[in-house]
Amino acid sequence: MSYILFTGAPGSKWSGVARDIYKSKDIDQSDYKRNRVYKNKKVKHVGSYFDPGMEFGPQREEWDKPFSGKGKRIIKSHTFSYDLDNLKEHGYPIVFVHRPDYECYKWWQQAGGFDIKYPSYQWYEDLEGMWWHIQEQNREIMDFIKNNEKNITTLEDNFDLLEILKISEPEDFSYRLYSNEDIKVYVWLK
Repeated sequence: MSYILFTGAPGSKWSGVARDIYKSKDIDQSDYKRNRVYKNKKVKHVGSYFDPGMEFGPQREEWDKPFSGKGKRIIKSHTFSYDLDNLKEHGYPIVFVHRPDYECYKWWQQAGGFDIKYPSYQWYEDLEGMWWHIQEQNREIMDFIKNNEKNITTLEDNFDLLEILKISEPEDFSYRLYSNEDIKVYVWLK
């Protein structure tokens, strides 16, 4: 089985980056269920998320549970940021989405905050806990990128993402220049 790991702090807009490739014929979309969708005017979450307090945890033995199809499986977890050195040992590509801490915090609240139905953010407990975790997750991501720079590629747009992950373009693909959205996207490859 082949996986693409995604991580980013809440509010980093990482779900949108993952959604850019989700509908490719090369991606296993069998984790799509109505109860695993959340959308409003600002965000759209689709497919499984793997975090504490969720339907599926971030542990390796949880990754296949929501899937039944073929193709590369996108595994999204905010808390992957706390275990990146161990995760890289699996050898799967890791996609990082980063925005400054305060921008993440503001965007997450604008997108629905604790009222977001999927994924659940109850593990973060309250706004103070969310603020602390956003800062920690961003710091862990940037430290990993700095310490593994020979295996890190900085991406300009979602065409770069398709190319580096060797994924075909989805039919309803829309071009996205990451700098226009104040996000930075990086990929670690073994």
